[in-house]
Amino acid sequence: MKKGVAALFVVVVMALLVHETTAFTPPPPKVVCNPEALASCLGFIVYGSTLSQECCRNLKEQQPCYCQYYKDPILQQFIQSPNAEKLTRACNLTNPTTC
Repeated sequence: MKKGVAALFVVVVMALLVHETTAFTPPPPKVVCNPEALASCLGFIVYGSTLSQECCRNLKEQQPCYCQYYKDPILQQFIQSPNAEKLTRACNLTNPTTC
């Protein structure tokens, strides 16, 4: 009888350990919305100059902030420019369809 209880205890502990290690998924890192991070894209947006990898990398990181930026009257002039649409396509990103 003691062996059966001990075996059951071991099985329960193992099941709990497996559940704990597989059930925990860390949350995605929270993005800090910082429009200054997109300064490397300004030349492309304003003048159509050469696109940098830094710009695309920063644009991708800031993508969750697009709607916030879109609602900012100061940033709207840049976001709504023809080159801004070209920028998202050149970086293989998409603009949100609704904000």
